[in-house]
Amino acid sequence: MSGTMQGVMQEQVSQYTQLPWLILVVLCSPLTFVSRRLKIYPTIWWVFVLLISLAASVATIFQPSFLIVAALLDFGLVGVAAVDLLLVCLYANRGVSVTRSIARTCSLGIPLDSELTVENRSSMTLNGRVRDDLPEFFECEPTEHQLRLPPMGRLTLARKLTPGKRGAFELESVYLQFFSPLKLWNRQLCLPLQNRLNVYPDMKQLSDYALLARTNRLSLIGVRKTRRVGQDSEFERLRDYSRDDNYRHMDWRSTARRRKLTVRQFQNDQSQRVIFLLDCGRMMTNERDGYTLLDHALNSILMMAYVALSQGDSVGMLCFSDTIHSYIPPRGGKSQMNRLIQAGFDQFPRLVESRYDQAFLYLSTHCKRRSLVVLATNVIDEVNAAAVVDYMGNINGQHLPLGILLRDREMFDAADNPDGDDFKMYRAAAAADILLWRDQVVKDLTHRGVLVVDTFPDELTAPLVNQYLEVKAKHLL
Repeated sequence: MSGTMQGVMQEQVSQYTQLPWLILVVLCSPLTFVSRRLKIYPTIWWVFVLLISLAASVATIFQPSFLIVAALLDFGLVGVAAVDLLLVCLYANRGVSVTRSIARTCSLGIPLDSELTVENRSSMTLNGRVRDDLPEFFECEPTEHQLRLPPMGRLTLARKLTPGKRGAFELESVYLQFFSPLKLWNRQLCLPLQNRLNVYPDMKQLSDYALLARTNRLSLIGVRKTRRVGQDSEFERLRDYSRDDNYRHMDWRSTARRRKLTVRQFQNDQSQRVIFLLDCGRMMTNERDGYTLLDHALNSILMMAYVALSQGDSVGMLCFSDTIHSYIPPRGGKSQMNRLIQAGFDQFPRLVESRYDQAFLYLSTHCKRRSLVVLATNVIDEVNAAAVVDYMGNINGQHLPLGILLRDREMFDAADNPDGDDFKMYRAAAAADILLWRDQVVKDLTHRGVLVVDTFPDELTAPLVNQYLEVKAKHLL
């Protein structure tokens, strides 16, 4: 009889020792459901609290008298966690707002100042961090900010954004993570915050050119002074003498009056037209150091456009691949530079065959006045090379054609370094054969009366500007 009573008592004790575990599961289940639903996650401190509660429950197995203490401890700890969870929910619903201050435009590779303003409208201190949702090609310094905001406080966070790719980008949201008052929970929010950012090609070269032009030091960037054929009749202005000036343009009266060597500057031919044809097809997809052939061509084209506009000419641009992307009619004035930038900043090379026939048909339809037609492309196969030679040669007479052919540096490096194993020798021979064919394409263009700038992409700007200045100096238009 006594053995039966003892067994019953042991069974009851065993059931009671399971009570803390049951209480812990019942209390934690709603917290788990709510936290997952609201994307609120436990921190390492919540894990410590849970371990303490589990330790108390384990202790009841060996010490049944600890049962009441363990149950009260479970109620207390889980209750504190529940209150902490409620407070962090209040933060998310009405406590926090974020605004972004950023310019609408910036230049490729140039750091851009931006600010995030975080406002805490709750009655509790906000602890956490904030990170902006930036496009893949952007660098941010710092990448995230730590926050500690008092009640009703506001904090402005400064950072620098460096875009690594041109184009139009949408900044859509900001990620905010903040901790509960007891740091048992953290909540991650994605707050919608819309901004549009246009990343233009680096225009620093334009300001550098303007500065060097004012000080007669363009030779520092490879732009050489071109001797004019014949004399321009219209006087433009007086300026200080520089080393390369013709002594026949000296103004001796002004020199005596100013006590400084002074020369007369004459106007070049003005109101002439320059039209760029920018190939955005597969020929321009080659990439080196993060820049495609199209990137280099666009930068140099914008530089030449700036020079042409400053000379008083009208400039237009046609972007094409297998279809016409955009067309800016030739115009003069400072505002035309902005139109050209707007038309080209979001153009990227596509893996499609370029339709030269459509581009030149569009040109003949929309531009009948004699112009300097500049085609920026690349030749890597006979079909496209033949099309370039034919279409550029056919417009000679009505227009003055200028072809920009961009070299592949890796191809030249392979041809220049035949030393090594058999594979490198065969590779060098194949590269040399392609370069000989390419040189013949350049000769064919020249024979058809086409001006050619054949250079490496990163060295294009100075030869292109020099070619334009030579055209102006020789009155070829």
